[in-house]
Amino acid sequence: MRGITVTLVEKTQTGTDDLNRPIYEDSYIDVDNVLVGEPTSDEIANTMSLYGKMAKYTLAIPKGDTNDWTDTEVILPSPFEGKYKTIGYPTAGIEANIPLMWNKKVIIERYG
Repeated sequence: MRGITVTLVEKTQTGTDDLNRPIYEDSYIDVDNVLVGEPTSDEIANTMSLYGKMAKYTLAIPKGDTNDWTDTEVILPSPFEGKYKTIGYPTAGIEANIPLMWNKKVIIERYG
């Protein structure tokens, strides 16, 4: 089983404007071997009641990934093509106790 490559958009603060609001610069990070699946009915209900957002897909993140997946924009290739945003915090298991190549899960919503 092999996942797809998704692009994570990392925002880095580069300064502030005249009104002291932060200015961000986007950097694009390709993350290989990410699985895309449908969220469970519980995940859909929980994200709707907790965050007021509709879960579209669930991403399984490969072991060893150190990127920040909290409140981050994600770009998926075809057939899921589009911009998405993560909902809430990723859930993770202990790498040594999980038999496959993925140990982290994050829920995303359609964005933009």
